[in-house]
Amino acid sequence: MEANQSKLNTRTISARELLAQVQEIPIFHQSREQDLDCLEDVELVDVPAGALLFDRGDKEIFFWILLSGEVRVAKPEDDGGRTLLLTLKSGDTFGEVPLLTGIPAAPARGEVMQASRLVRISPESFWSLMGTCPVVRSGILSNMGRRLEVYQALTLHREKLISLGTLAAGLMHELNNPGTAARRASAQLRENLVCLQQISLRLSRAPLTPEQKDCMRDLQEMALKCDKPVVMNTLDQADMEEELLSWLEGIGVEHAEQIAPTLASVGWHREDIECARSAFTAELFSDALNWLTALLSSMQLVGTIEESIARVTDLVIAVKKYAYDDKNREREIDIHDSIQSTLTILAHKFRHKQIAIEKRFAPEMPRVKTKGAGLSQVWTNILDNAIDASPEQGKIVIRTWTENGNACIGIADQGPGVPPEHREQIFDPFFTTKPAGVGTGLGLDIAQRIIVGQFGGSITFTSDPGNTEFVVRVPAED
Repeated sequence: MEANQSKLNTRTISARELLAQVQEIPIFHQSREQDLDCLEDVELVDVPAGALLFDRGDKEIFFWILLSGEVRVAKPEDDGGRTLLLTLKSGDTFGEVPLLTGIPAAPARGEVMQASRLVRISPESFWSLMGTCPVVRSGILSNMGRRLEVYQALTLHREKLISLGTLAAGLMHELNNPGTAARRASAQLRENLVCLQQISLRLSRAPLTPEQKDCMRDLQEMALKCDKPVVMNTLDQADMEEELLSWLEGIGVEHAEQIAPTLASVGWHREDIECARSAFTAELFSDALNWLTALLSSMQLVGTIEESIARVTDLVIAVKKYAYDDKNREREIDIHDSIQSTLTILAHKFRHKQIAIEKRFAPEMPRVKTKGAGLSQVWTNILDNAIDASPEQGKIVIRTWTENGNACIGIADQGPGVPPEHREQIFDPFFTTKPAGVGTGLGLDIAQRIIVGQFGGSITFTSDPGNTEFVVRVPAED
């Protein structure tokens, strides 16, 4: 369509000259010649197909009578789409809605689909007509009522479509992390199985003593119980890793830098594997520990895969509940355990940018009631943003505390911060400062709706270059 007003062929004539044609219009059917006197002169407009009668934002608003042809009225939306409001045929009138509602500018655009002839009536003449001709006034008001109902229905339908689009985009956003984590864990598990097979073959060729067999069996039973890392403070975990690494390197164990973090992650100390040190030779001890590490890692990877699949299932159930408004049984969750599960799922993203995680967990935290897995989504979205904002080899600090009956969780990154001009929009759906194709702009919107809507809590943030912290407050159980 061409927005070219010069294509409108306009001439001014007396309204009485159009009496015969105007009487064929439904709302003017009972009008008489003297009823048109209030209009005095009107403009007769001939418009070719492809021209634009008016556009959104035009300050001049008129009342139109379509004598012949076809006109389509559509409202451009902020997202680039259009909502079709009216398709007008010969005998229709339009333009009364903005005039009667006092809208200062045209809310839509009128596109001529077929060569048309119209009568254009100024606002002054329109109000004079409304005041002097009750029959016409009744018809115009009736048209306006119907069109407002249609517009409201169209608006509601559009909002539902936008909500569906938001839900679909949010679901894809949420499915990506557990899906990626499960895929990476599966690949690592395959490598572990190959390693276990190779070491098992070597051990099978060695003449193991009953003491060595008993030790291996005990270690295996302990390892099979460790399906996920132990939740501990960063400093405690670092001290445990350093102690194990120093000891293992001192006795010449291969791959000590991989063994120490794995043993520490399940809370094992030097004393827990002392039986193997005394039972095996140096060469067999190294094989035994690498076999044990592969087994422990495999158990944790299986746990990661199970958590990822459970997360996907929870998301599917959440969508079903969203659609059918199901009620779910309340349960209590451990904040620290919930955060640790999310850290496990996002571990590959931390490794990719070599980001350190510092956990400053309170010794005791109250439990929180929930009807779903909403908190995991909150941690995922905030941490995902923190990872994207963090520099290479940066640090993310997670701290927990209680305050005024709330369980409080702070997640801080060392990124550039949120610019002041964007802070009021940061929780708006689809708003993102990330490059095109990187972010959906839904993460913080989802997090806020969960915390506020589901838990009755709050989510706030402070931001300076090098230190941006989002703080979640959730009412805790008494």
